[in-house]
Amino acid sequence: MATELSDPSAGTTSGHGALFRFLFVHEIDEYPNNAKRTAYLALAVVATIVLYYTYFTQTGVTPEILQYFHMSFAFYVGIVVVSNLIGAFASLPASKTDQLGRSNVVIYGLLVIGLLVAVGVPSCKTQMQFAIVICVLGLVEGAILVATPALVRDFSPQLGRASAMGFWTVGPVAGSLITSIVATNTLSHLTAWQDQFLISGVTSLVVFVLALFWMKDLSSRLRDQLMVSEQDRALIEAKARGLSEEDVVAATTHPWRQILKWDLVGSAIGISLFLLVYYAASAFFTIYWATVFKTSDGLNLTTSDANYLNTWFWTADAVALVVFGVLSDKFRVRKPFMLIGAFGSIVMLIFFLHQANKPYSSFGSIIVLEVLLASFISLTYAPWMAAYTEMVEAKNPALVGTGLALWGWILRLTVGFSFIFLPMVITSVNPVVDNLQYAQPPYAPFNVQKFQLQNPQGVAFAVKNSAWLKVLNEPKVAPLAAAVDKNLTPANLKAFQDAVPASVFTAAVANKTLLDKYIVPNQAKYVYLSKHQNQLNALLDGVAKSPKQWQNWFWVCIGGMVVFIPTIFLGRGRWSPAKAREDEEKHEADVAEELRELVGTNA
Repeated sequence: MATELSDPSAGTTSGHGALFRFLFVHEIDEYPNNAKRTAYLALAVVATIVLYYTYFTQTGVTPEILQYFHMSFAFYVGIVVVSNLIGAFASLPASKTDQLGRSNVVIYGLLVIGLLVAVGVPSCKTQMQFAIVICVLGLVEGAILVATPALVRDFSPQLGRASAMGFWTVGPVAGSLITSIVATNTLSHLTAWQDQFLISGVTSLVVFVLALFWMKDLSSRLRDQLMVSEQDRALIEAKARGLSEEDVVAATTHPWRQILKWDLVGSAIGISLFLLVYYAASAFFTIYWATVFKTSDGLNLTTSDANYLNTWFWTADAVALVVFGVLSDKFRVRKPFMLIGAFGSIVMLIFFLHQANKPYSSFGSIIVLEVLLASFISLTYAPWMAAYTEMVEAKNPALVGTGLALWGWILRLTVGFSFIFLPMVITSVNPVVDNLQYAQPPYAPFNVQKFQLQNPQGVAFAVKNSAWLKVLNEPKVAPLAAAVDKNLTPANLKAFQDAVPASVFTAAVANKTLLDKYIVPNQAKYVYLSKHQNQLNALLDGVAKSPKQWQNWFWVCIGGMVVFIPTIFLGRGRWSPAKAREDEEKHEADVAEELRELVGTNA
């Protein structure tokens, strides 16, 4: 049974009332046993999942958001860029969690995000209001990006670190997964896209209440120390009892001077570039599926279809993160997993990008490739997260929050800058998304794409004869043409002939049979096609260019993966599992000896 620390004021705030302590004091003064530690880790992971579910809700309904606000894709990308850049600089002050603790950032982050998403987003009436709310979300997310993995690190020894970080990394991934699952199953029957935000926001508020009651921090004396295995628990608590307040403050003096080192910076840049395809997936895969791939009858995939494909990617990612995290801990090594994962990701992304040349691919073939790609990304990322925190601990275990703030800052900067350049590479997204509304209800009175596919001869005739058919569709001429078609009297024919140029009259008489067969039965639809011809042509042109441009971006992502590989060698730790086990045995012997000496000294 762990003993309490000798300092009775540790982890408390004397002079404050019970309500203040309930709301803001969440520290514990002893390292928890396995059951409690697992519970604290589980709550941190649940909080992370819900936080990212709310944060990524917009990605499940991006087409609907663009249509509702009449928002260009360029403006939407601008919102994402600014939100990520704000998040990057919010990561830096989150380094203060080394001194102030992590739990309050997470607990009240849940509250703020829940209110913003459940109340703020549904209340937006203009695209600028929407942009402001999403940017504030980015601010909160930037702080949480640092606090949650730091909290997970505090409760996980190094020998179980990859498993714990695998579970933590499930948070952002599961957030995207839940977004896709909820959208797939509710978009078809809920009344508005705002309902998606209401669902996720309320979920965040529920978890806020749970976290307020049960989320805990280790006291600074405990979290500032290095814990390699469960066997270190007694030694850490014994050391903590001997630490003064001056010792704790000294450990976190000049934090950035201790952490801003080339190996940590290089490693953080490497993983940020490796994850370029992950950023694209989390923000834009819904648009990618919907604009590149088609159903067997030639229609673009619906938003629900796109979210169904997203579900497979995020499910594979989440499962693989946990599995490979556990395996990395079992074999006691990180680098071999990262190297295999990097090469596997490159190979699978090459296969994946070529699928864009096959717009009628079956869901089965697409799912196989995206599942394998997600799995190799996870094989790299879970061990990397463990290795990075271990690198920070090697500098100073009291500055894990600062080290993660460095990583979060670099990560969010990379996301922001990549999203600046993505629309420059994928120029087809603007014409596709900006003009998609003209091809489908509710803006269009009918499904234009389906009509064109079902009436190929009529559309071909209309395109070939668009010059004079446009005259027939003019408001003053259309009733006269309809009168001739309905009742071919000399008076009707004379009125029509006087209203149009001779060439149009001649063409109409010569093609009367085809007009009666193709145009007259769908007169209103052809009027709509003629009115929005420029927008529909831009849409078709964008759809035609989209696969190649997405492939170009995926090649950029492959370049990021290649750059990542040399940074693997910056990390600490063994390549050989046998050597790693030898290190573990030596460490356990050293801990036992140090504990004997410490107990003897204090006896």
